[in-house]
Amino acid sequence: MNDLCVDLGYRSLNKFGEQLCGDMIQVVKDDDTTILVLADGLGSGVKANILSTLTSKIISTMIAAHMSIEECVATIMSTLPVCKVRGIAYSTFTIIRISNNTYAEIIQYDNPLVILLRDGKKYDYPTQTKIISGKKIVESKIRLNCDDVFVAMSDGAIYAGVGQTLNYGWQRENIIEFIESHYENSLSANAITSLLVDTCNNLYANMPGDDTTIATVKIRKRQVVNLMFGPPQNPDDVHNMMSLFFAKQGRHIVCGGTTSTLAAQFLGRQLETTIDYIDPRIPPIAKIEGVDLVTEGVLTISRVLEYAKDCIGKNIFYNEWHNKNDGASMIARMLFEEATDINFYVGRAINPAHQNPNLPIGFNIKMQLVEELSKMLKLMGKTINLSYF
Repeated sequence: MNDLCVDLGYRSLNKFGEQLCGDMIQVVKDDDTTILVLADGLGSGVKANILSTLTSKIISTMIAAHMSIEECVATIMSTLPVCKVRGIAYSTFTIIRISNNTYAEIIQYDNPLVILLRDGKKYDYPTQTKIISGKKIVESKIRLNCDDVFVAMSDGAIYAGVGQTLNYGWQRENIIEFIESHYENSLSANAITSLLVDTCNNLYANMPGDDTTIATVKIRKRQVVNLMFGPPQNPDDVHNMMSLFFAKQGRHIVCGGTTSTLAAQFLGRQLETTIDYIDPRIPPIAKIEGVDLVTEGVLTISRVLEYAKDCIGKNIFYNEWHNKNDGASMIARMLFEEATDINFYVGRAINPAHQNPNLPIGFNIKMQLVEELSKMLKLMGKTINLSYF
């Protein structure tokens, strides 16, 4: 096992006026392989959604089972329902398969060609064309470097702005120039995806003329973030919990007033509090030497969870948490952007303040927050480990 990992980010825009997206993403992972399939169904709306869902699900399942691309294409062509108007069963697709984080195979059918950035610049990777079941398939096999970035897209991206802000749409070369000019090595796959999708939406004047999907795959070094939230149920377990937490490599976040006090005592450091409210909804951060970030507990993590749910949805709060320096925004950046592996250390001690019947929080508020947040982070492609005390 090397110290590299696959960072994924993908988002879609529905065609203006449509409730369902005609594009679909499927991701399948096992121990050393990551498979991403982007399918674009014919037309838009319900029919396109069915076509792309069938295509992406069938291909990802068959590829994961090590079946050949010939078998995949033949199965797709014989399975998809035929459009009565056009007389064809049609869904384009892009497949990116990463093996052992060091080798990529790309299979493309009728979508805009995948863009590869190496050292922040376009890299012309080798391609080979073959005809399978009467369809022109483009294949590529690539040895990977750390920080390589793949950008796959549906054709809604290259049509962005046609007849509105641009005469001929946002062509692939324009997209490459845009990414190169905005690229920073610190950008995550999700950040690159959001940048491109938001630009497409702006070019469409917020009324997309076609379903638009961007999927980004970045090969990066693993980054561990450890988050401790709440003191242990048994006070005798404090030393064990702190020892395990601070022994872990990576960055360390401590959440909660009592937890912060115990962490400072364990480290033999001073807990420095402030009354500087950057966001009136989020309590101020504190400081402990040797800890990367110290925040309040339930209110802060609740806000992080809200950001996480939005991040895998419409992502309308991206600029808020990406730029602000309150506790919730700083945690969001560390978990969503920096981390690839996240270790949660959750204390089961009951906070008497949380038993107030006038407060809209439940008995197991910490556990509920962490479990929901973990679920959202897994959807972002993070590796999560939960430890309770």
